[in-house]
Amino acid sequence: MQQALTEAVFYILLSLTEPLHGYGIIQKTEELSNGRVRLAAGTLYGALNTLLEKKWIHALPEDPASRRKDYILTEAGKTVLEEEIHRLHELLDNGMRILGGLSK
Repeated sequence: MQQALTEAVFYILLSLTEPLHGYGIIQKTEELSNGRVRLAAGTLYGALNTLLEKKWIHALPEDPASRRKDYILTEAGKTVLEEEIHRLHELLDNGMRILGGLSK
């Protein structure tokens, strides 16, 4: 079993279920998190390098016209994301069982 993902890494992986370039990942992450997670470029590219090393994402060939590099989730990355979602469900289920519901 792997360690829990940071919220930023979770949203980066989730955003890469479709090919996206760096700025697109920043926008998608902010959108998915309702503005809670805002990635700086340095943070993003550090995370992307780590995710590439772990083979959780793959860099697509660079588009010569735009000179941007797109990334996509790999099968290994999808498995990691699914395991994290399962872990989060377990946390929520246990909290709901013990607290009996949520108040807003």
